[in-house]
Amino acid sequence: MARLYSNENFPIPVVEELRKLGHDVLTIQETGKADQSLPDEEGLQEASVEKRAVLTFNRKHFVALHKSRPNHEGIIACTFDVDFIALANRIHQALKSDQTLTGRLVRINRRTKK
Repeated sequence: MARLYSNENFPIPVVEELRKLGHDVLTIQETGKADQSLPDEEGLQEASVEKRAVLTFNRKHFVALHKSRPNHEGIIACTFDVDFIALANRIHQALKSDQTLTGRLVRINRRTKK
């Protein structure tokens, strides 16, 4: 399963569900770097040092970072969904088929209503 790094705005219930699904998720809170206004560039660097892909809702900035700094361990840019379990499952499904996230940008979109 994937090694992930959730940034500050990522919901803990999604992290917990991803862990139940077998993913190794480290939160910025667990690193002791929360509430420090860590720039996105530093968050991406921290994740890369830890050999983890970033989980974020900050799509605009991380898509730009992916374009300007493609040497990273992966970025998973999500749209917000209040159904945290469903969001975790969409992330899990997207990651199941990937052998490596290195240098990749994965977009996880909110489910469409029928």
